[in-house]
Amino acid sequence: MKISAPLVFALALIGAAGAANAQDNGAGAGRARPGQITITGEGSVSAAPDIATLSTNVVTTAKSAREATEANSKAMTAVIERFKAAGIEARDLSTSGFSVQPRYVQSKQQDEAPRIDGYEVRNGVTVRIRDLSKLGAILDTAITAGANQINGISFDVAEPSAFLDKAGTAAVKDARRRAELYADAAGVKLGRVIAIAEPSMEGPRPMMMAARADFAKSSAVPIEAGERDFNVRIRVTYEIAQ
Repeated sequence: MKISAPLVFALALIGAAGAANAQDNGAGAGRARPGQITITGEGSVSAAPDIATLSTNVVTTAKSAREATEANSKAMTAVIERFKAAGIEARDLSTSGFSVQPRYVQSKQQDEAPRIDGYEVRNGVTVRIRDLSKLGAILDTAITAGANQINGISFDVAEPSAFLDKAGTAAVKDARRRAELYADAAGVKLGRVIAIAEPSMEGPRPMMMAARADFAKSSAVPIEAGERDFNVRIRVTYEIAQ
């Protein structure tokens, strides 16, 4: 690791400034006030997801809004029933949107406004899947049952606290390591910890990498879940020991 000369010089100045301030306040005959070093440490923990969220839509069209709605309701009912038959609980099914919109076509006459040629009904349902081994099969079930639009699949960790705790511990250790490195370069020694703050914490983020090879080996649709990163930053302030 390359340490820039300005940073080392700045650390040395902190200690010198502390001593100068103590002398200016009439403490020149006593012990000088120690300087400080403030460091931000970072910790990261990766975890395989154990829960997935599937966003689907049933889209139907017809000449009238009523016909399109009736067809859509019938198809969505079948989709929800198939989800439940696949083991999805009611608490893990939620409607994510419903819309009825006219469909327009441009008239052949340039001076005429577009006319309504029918209606489109869109009904969305979001599915939370707690057993990832069933994800591929459930996805196939949704398509077979009539869900003709898949908006996306997201992966998450149901209980992130333990991973965030590990990332936080790693961040504190990283701050200590970096503080010792800079203190040694400046020719000083670290004292006690004065303050610890958690300026930021990031939940899981997707990583572009494959999950286990056998993740969906028995599923109709192959799915790669990847991993999630839990990132924590910790800001620690140390005294410079005298």
